[in-house]
Amino acid sequence: MSAKLDILYEDNHLVIINKRAGQIVQADATKDKTLGEYLADYIKEKYNKPGKVFIGIPHRLDRPTSGIVIFTRTSKGLSRMTELFKKREISKTYWAVTQEKPTKESGRLVDWVRKNPKQNKSYVVPEGTKGSQQAILNYSYLRSSDRYHLLEIDLETGRHHQIRTQLTNLGCHIKGDVKYGADRPNKDRSIHLHSRSVSFIHPIKNTPIQIDAEPPNDPVWNALK
Repeated sequence: MSAKLDILYEDNHLVIINKRAGQIVQADATKDKTLGEYLADYIKEKYNKPGKVFIGIPHRLDRPTSGIVIFTRTSKGLSRMTELFKKREISKTYWAVTQEKPTKESGRLVDWVRKNPKQNKSYVVPEGTKGSQQAILNYSYLRSSDRYHLLEIDLETGRHHQIRTQLTNLGCHIKGDVKYGADRPNKDRSIHLHSRSVSFIHPIKNTPIQIDAEPPNDPVWNALK
């Protein structure tokens, strides 16, 4: 995979990247080179930095998902960004292409979800189920192509595979997401879920940051943009 990075924002503390589907943010069992490692190479070369380059990872994005990932270049940036995520002071919007159109064009989904670590999959379960967490998102229908539908999702919580789990429970399967019941996989094993935008107050500079990321260049996304 090419090391070329789609950098949307960069300063002394933060780097925001539009991740391609298939790239991994952090190391996993595949031992494939991570986005963080590519970023470290880029910073080392660009700024001629000796020794090991610090890259902080305050949040994650699933491997088959595309879109915005925030990295930090300093430990101060990492601790403060982690705090912003913890306090939910970051607004994150996603786009999802689904096989089915929701019955209601907008809504707030409040579910309880539990992760099955062996399957690396989450399920909606009854409230009070041991090991479950509350998951909340707001969705709105944007438009349709001849076969698929585009939804915009604002997360209120950040649970494991939350959007994939809750949309499946709603009866709206994300294109390509066979793990969660889609009809067929995408050829590149991606899913049509994209971290579209993020907004927050810069934790060091105290200035507002608003970033949008273009979805992948493929016929399905292009028909719905």
